[in-house]
Amino acid sequence: MKELEYPFDASAIISKKKSIRRKLLENTSGMITKKIAILGGYTTSNIKLIMELFLLDQGIKPEFYESEYNQFFQDAVFDNKELEEFAPDIIYVCTSNRNIIKYPTMQDASTDIDNLLNSEIDKYTKVWKSLEERYHCPIIQNNFEMPVYRLLGNKDASDIHGKVNYLSRLNMEFYKYAQEHENFYICDINYISADYGLSKWSDPFYWHMYKYAVNVEAIPYLAFNVSNIIKSIFGKNKKGLVLDLDNTLWGGVIGDDGVDNIVLGPEESEGQVYSEFQRYIKEQQDIGVILNIDSKNEEENAMAGLSHPDSELSKDDFIVIKANWEPKDKNYKEIADQLNLAPESLVFIDDNPAERTIVRDQIAGVVAPEIGEVHQYIQRIDRGGYFEVTSLTADDKKRNEMYKENAKRAELQATYSDYSEYLRSLEMKAIISPFESVYMARIAQLTNKSNQFNLTTRRYTQAEIEDIAQDASYITLYGKLIDKFGDNGVVSVIIGNIKDNICHVDLWIMSCRVLKRDMEYAMMDRLVEKCRALNIDEIRGYYYPTAKNKMVKDFYGMQGFDKISEDDEGNSEWSFIINEDYKCKNEVISVGGQL
Repeated sequence: MKELEYPFDASAIISKKKSIRRKLLENTSGMITKKIAILGGYTTSNIKLIMELFLLDQGIKPEFYESEYNQFFQDAVFDNKELEEFAPDIIYVCTSNRNIIKYPTMQDASTDIDNLLNSEIDKYTKVWKSLEERYHCPIIQNNFEMPVYRLLGNKDASDIHGKVNYLSRLNMEFYKYAQEHENFYICDINYISADYGLSKWSDPFYWHMYKYAVNVEAIPYLAFNVSNIIKSIFGKNKKGLVLDLDNTLWGGVIGDDGVDNIVLGPEESEGQVYSEFQRYIKEQQDIGVILNIDSKNEEENAMAGLSHPDSELSKDDFIVIKANWEPKDKNYKEIADQLNLAPESLVFIDDNPAERTIVRDQIAGVVAPEIGEVHQYIQRIDRGGYFEVTSLTADDKKRNEMYKENAKRAELQATYSDYSEYLRSLEMKAIISPFESVYMARIAQLTNKSNQFNLTTRRYTQAEIEDIAQDASYITLYGKLIDKFGDNGVVSVIIGNIKDNICHVDLWIMSCRVLKRDMEYAMMDRLVEKCRALNIDEIRGYYYPTAKNKMVKDFYGMQGFDKISEDDEGNSEWSFIINEDYKCKNEVISVGGQL
C-alpha cells in the first residue's frame, strides 16, 4: 500500500489507521499468520496498532500479546500462563532509556559505575535468557536512545559520569550479546531517533502526559523499523533492484548528450552525488541484492555509460540488462521471468514518476519508491528497509555470482537439443544430509523465502529448525548442489515427522534457482533411503495451494505418490509405499553426504 511506503506521512497513518487496516484486511490470501508478543517498558498500544498496518502490508497477519504498562521484566522472568498459552512466534522487548532507574553521579568512582552498568546488563540478560528458554523464538530488543539532556555538555560522551557515555556503554553490551546469540536482534532506536530528530523523538510531554517514551508522531517510524526486522526474519525481504539509467545512475540522457557529457564523477558536485549513489548500489551486492537494468535506451549507449571511466558500476555488476524501447513494465516482467523470481520480489528504481506509476499499476505488488532528487536517492531506498538484514549467510554473499552462473547454464542449455544430455554436461554433485549446525541459518532462511516450490507453505524460525534437528521423531535433509559452473549452495530442504511408522512430510522446498535440474529426484531418493534405514515403509505428502505454489500441485504424483484425498479448496494428501524394488529416480546427479 502506497500510504505505508517510505517516505510516508506519519500523521496521516495515525489519523487513518482504522480505514487503512480495513483496506488491508480486504485481501489476506497468501499472508502468513504470526503471533507477536510486545513486552513494554512504557505505553505500547499505539505501537501495536501501527505495527499491525506495516506487517499486513508486508504479507504478515499478526496476532498480538501486549504486556501491561512497564511489565516487561515480570512477564519475561516469572511464570506467565497467558503468555505461555499464547506461544509467541516472536517477542519484541520495547524499552527505552526511560526504563533506566539509576545513572552514574559525579561522585561515583569508576568501579561504582562499572558495578552499576553490570547490574543493568544483568537485568536485561536475565530477561533475554528467560525468554529464550521459555519460548524458543526470535527476540527483538530496543537499544537505548541518547538522553534528553547532557549535564556535561559535549564531555558527556567521553566522561564516564556522563549519561551519553553510560548509554553508549550499555548499547555496546547489547550489541555484544546480539553478536553472540542467534535469533536475537537489535531495533536500533538510537539511530532511528537521531534520524528523526532526538529532541522531537524524546519530547518529555508525551512521557509525562501519556507515558509514551516516544513522540506519538514518531511511532510510525519505530513500528516500521520493527516490522522490517520481523518481515526479514520471516523471509519477506525483497531480493533485487531493477534500475533505470538516465538521470538515475548518471545525470543526463546519454542518447542525446553522448557518453562524454553525462554527469558523473568528481569534476562537479552533481556528478559526485551520482557516483556516491552508484557506490551505494554496488555495495548492495555484498548483502545478496541482485542488480538489473530496465532502461529506454539503445543497448550500445547503455554499455557505453557503464563503461564510463568514472562509473562505479560496470555491466558485470548486473544479472539482466534490458536496454531497448519496449515499455518498462514489459521489460520488468521479462527480467523477473529470466531470474525465475516473482515480480514483487524486486524493487523498481526510476527517476521518472510516470514510469514508476506505469510499472506499479501494471504489475501487482511491485514497489517503485518515490526516490526524490538525486541527493535523496540513497536515503529513500535505504530507509525503505527492502533488504533488512537479520542474517547474512555465505549463500547471500555470493548470490549475484550464483545468478551469473545460472546465465551461463542457460547459454549452455541452448546448445543442446537433448535436455538429459544437457543435465549430464553440468557434472552435478549434491550433498544431501541431515541438518548441520553450519547451515541452520540458511535452512531457516530458505524455509521462509521459498514460495513457488513450497508444498505446505510452512515457515520456521532458526530456533525451531535447531529444535527439530535434535528431535529423533523427525527426519531432516538439506540438499546442496554443485556443478561445473559453481556452487549453488543449500537449495532444498525436507522435514519429515515420524508418527506410527509413517514419515509425514511437513516441509519440502526448493530454490527456484535449480528448478528442472532433477534435484527433487535426488532428494526423493535420499528420503526413501533414510526411511528404509529407520524401517519406515510409508511416506505421506501434503499439498496446500497458494497463489504462488501452483507449479508443485502435481509434484507428488510425478514422484509416484498416490492421492489419498483432496478437498474443495485443493488441499491434498498423498501416500508413497516404499517397496523393496524402489528404483532411484535421479540419474544425472552424483550424491554424497551422511545418511
